[in-house]
Amino acid sequence: MISKEKREELKRRSLALLKKAGIVITEEEYKNMEVVELGLGIPEMIGVQIVVYENNDRYCAKELIMLPRQTCPEHKHPPLSPSNPGKQETFRCRYGEVYLYVPGEPVKNPKAVLKARKEYFTVWNEIILKPGQQYTLPPDTLHWFQAGDEGAIVSEFSSTSSDETDVFTDPDIRRV
Repeated sequence: MISKEKREELKRRSLALLKKAGIVITEEEYKNMEVVELGLGIPEMIGVQIVVYENNDRYCAKELIMLPRQTCPEHKHPPLSPSNPGKQETFRCRYGEVYLYVPGEPVKNPKAVLKARKEYFTVWNEIILKPGQQYTLPPDTLHWFQAGDEGAIVSEFSSTSSDETDVFTDPDIRRV
């Protein structure tokens, strides 16, 4: 668990990135910005900040704000029922550069730089997203991503999000 001061610092830094990108959020959205630290205590390395615009029984829209080289760890969105195959999501880069990794042919020289828990990153097919580019992930697909040196903002459009059901490769991660 991180301190309240650290949480507020990460939110302030995220707001500065949003402003740099020209993305406006309301005071209420800032207040409700989630600092996802995943129980590891190293949110600047492994974590993400999230602003949820809408999450209902049909769709979800969010901003994923990532500080320079911040990494969202490897995970997937599994089936939730026979009629629900799991979350499908589209990532659209709005600012910076994001390195997205999915199953497939591993890249020889990945752009991502991992400084912690490398053993829990197993898919290395690299997709580089720059502003205006997007990629759609089918449900139940292992993936992870990292911001480039300037940080990144990624708009996520998906089916309903139930983050508590995400399955992480790293057994120590807790997503609540």
